[in-house]
Amino acid sequence: MPESLSQPPALSLIDRFGRRLNYLRISLTDACNLRCIYCMPEQMTFMPRSHLMTDAELFTVVRVLVDLGVDKIRLTGGEPTVRPQLVEIVRRLAALPGVRDLSMTTNGLLLPQLAEPLARAGLDRINISIDTLDPAKFKRITRWGKLDTVWAGLEAAEAAGLRPLKINAVVTRDFNDDEVVDLARLTLQREWHIRFIELMPFGSEADFAQSAVVSSTETRQRIEAALGPLQPVPGHDLHDPARPYRLAGAQGQIGFISTITEPFCAGCNRLRLTADGKLRLCLLRDGEFDILTPLRQGVDSATLRQRIHAAAYHKPWGHGLPSGDIPQLRLMSQIGG
Repeated sequence: MPESLSQPPALSLIDRFGRRLNYLRISLTDACNLRCIYCMPEQMTFMPRSHLMTDAELFTVVRVLVDLGVDKIRLTGGEPTVRPQLVEIVRRLAALPGVRDLSMTTNGLLLPQLAEPLARAGLDRINISIDTLDPAKFKRITRWGKLDTVWAGLEAAEAAGLRPLKINAVVTRDFNDDEVVDLARLTLQREWHIRFIELMPFGSEADFAQSAVVSSTETRQRIEAALGPLQPVPGHDLHDPARPYRLAGAQGQIGFISTITEPFCAGCNRLRLTADGKLRLCLLRDGEFDILTPLRQGVDSATLRQRIHAAAYHKPWGHGLPSGDIPQLRLMSQIGG
């Protein structure tokens, strides 16, 4: 994105299409303690620590964004729980005036130790990635992971009150598409939200992703054939990409995030802050705005506010996957989803 941008007509984070941008996803690190096949190669090189935002830099940027109207924050990675001083970061973010919702997406490996301290620090909710309930298949998909450790993290999060507990499952053909019924069945007895996500293409993993996409329609049909009809849950927030349904008599919900086959760009209210200080305006487009460089050059908060405000105004309408525009600059792990 060019450094010289026309100034938007408003003083809040409203883009040129009239969408109010109040949701910030912060990637705390690009590093991860797993190597999921749809996310990154097994021999992955992460960014040097010096390239990442320090805690002080992170809070400077977030305070500006909150002042501009951001009131919902989600912490992501890589894997956010490997970030040093995570509990203190959560405590300081939760204490910011104006932040009404603070959540995190994690693979769950470190939650047995961290769930309760994070809840005490002010974390509201948590999403945990579980793509299969088969331990052998889980290790195959994650390359390094152990399902029983993640399951212990899930139970620790529930016990700590991090609810509603949401489980994210990226559906991948010939890897876990035959597992969706077992995952959906969890909602019958538990108040969990199981969310099935269409696989998205990124960088060096794009060819694999495109050949392995399973549509939400196919996933839903498989679930309904085994467990009966899914009924829409009333009162759905149009900003939430997971369209929610419920099986008859179920305590929990089932959601479908159909980024590829049913884009939800019209309701997108998100900005993404990468671990190396770039403001990314769309998950599936490479355009980014450098915040960290001017910050380290000594730019004042007022100027930083103006630059962020101008960049947000130019958020694109949506992704370009139908026309073959696949993001190449980063892997999913370097953005945070």
